[in-house]
Amino acid sequence: MAVDNDTVRRIAFLSRLKVEPDKLEETKQEFNKILDWVEELGEVNTDNVEPLVSVNNESLLLREDAVVCGHNSQEILANAPAQEFGYFVVPKVVE
Repeated sequence: MAVDNDTVRRIAFLSRLKVEPDKLEETKQEFNKILDWVEELGEVNTDNVEPLVSVNNESLLLREDAVVCGHNSQEILANAPAQEFGYFVVPKVVE
């Protein structure tokens, strides 16, 4: 599988990368190298390898799931830089 210049432009747009027109060919070559490497990984024999969930076998210590009083919103909001109507006020992130 190989990418062309139009695909590089589309990938750059979707990933919000700024690729200068004079760097388009170089970027295409880099993308193709990455795809070639991924294809090489597909050739590795993994028949006798068990899938991993984690690289270490240690388990995390869990705390007891206990119900606690949750009626302390005024104490929590006391530390907020801005609050309104009993809620945190944060900047708008989605338009």
